[in-house]
Amino acid sequence: MPPRSRVTIRDVAAQAGVSVATVSKVLNQRYGVAAETLARVQAVIKELGYEASLVAQSLRNHRTNVIGILVADIEPFSTELLKGAADAIRGTGFELVVYSAGGRTGDPQGWEQRYLTRLSGTLVDGAVLVTPAVDLEGLPGTPVVAVDPHTGRSPLPTVDSDNLHGGQLATEHLISLGHSRIALLTGREDLKSAQQRETGYRRALAAAGIAVQENLIRRGDYDHDIAAESARELLAGPDRPTAVFAANDITAIATIEAALELGLRVPDDVSVVGFDNIPESALCTPPLTTVQQPIREMGRRAITLLVRLINGESPDETHITLGTELIVRHSARALTLSEDRRFS
Repeated sequence: MPPRSRVTIRDVAAQAGVSVATVSKVLNQRYGVAAETLARVQAVIKELGYEASLVAQSLRNHRTNVIGILVADIEPFSTELLKGAADAIRGTGFELVVYSAGGRTGDPQGWEQRYLTRLSGTLVDGAVLVTPAVDLEGLPGTPVVAVDPHTGRSPLPTVDSDNLHGGQLATEHLISLGHSRIALLTGREDLKSAQQRETGYRRALAAAGIAVQENLIRRGDYDHDIAAESARELLAGPDRPTAVFAANDITAIATIEAALELGLRVPDDVSVVGFDNIPESALCTPPLTTVQQPIREMGRRAITLLVRLINGESPDETHITLGTELIVRHSARALTLSEDRRFS
């Protein structure tokens, strides 16, 4: 069966027995259409399943009432953030469209700009960029909000969490359990969040009088496979760390898996703490101790901020930082006195 052709405004006009101009008035809720004609046109629109083209609508009204969310990939962090965005969009009159690069960003320094160029002006009224790699000012007339922004200075409105405090919380928790050989699997070096989590790790060690061992800091990149390789390198040697702080839950789970491959038990042989508190963190074995950042709330706040910008309203604040807290589960344990002496 051949595919059904798209219903056009001319099809609606022909079946309703009116002009295209009259259908346009109905679609745009303009005056000058008799009640009987209005009802007939609306009935035909419903019967034919007509949907106005977003491009055509934007050319007429200079608005699409669509917000775009740009993500590099659909993974646990972005999934939780999208849930919050969906919560916030209800009742605003806007629709939400997600654009994913499918993990194939190619040039990590330019994919967001390419996507914005394609979408702005005719397809979306504004955009939320999730973990953008570069400083973007958006396009003229296109409001943009960045979630978990890059490390450079940015004029864009931003939403993130208190990553520095979170990094301190994770490391202080391991220190309180008697650990001093604490490894770090870092995040993406281009993101502010990763730099702040590492700073928190270093500050917590310094405050406890523990020297930072640079050989225990390895690349994690917020990536499962990269983190798994780094974790195997850390844990395979005889002088392995007693604990690992992974800069996000995906890399923490990869660390647990790598430990299992090496015949090590978590937390008996090595303690692991993550960051994010994605749903998977409570479901892995053992359940992961982690730092919670309010990811869904970050999505909600980003949409709320963007809608106000699109509507020409002045937001209360344009750089929003939300709190973090430690969630204690079962992936970290205290060292015994004998273990502490052995590893010291």
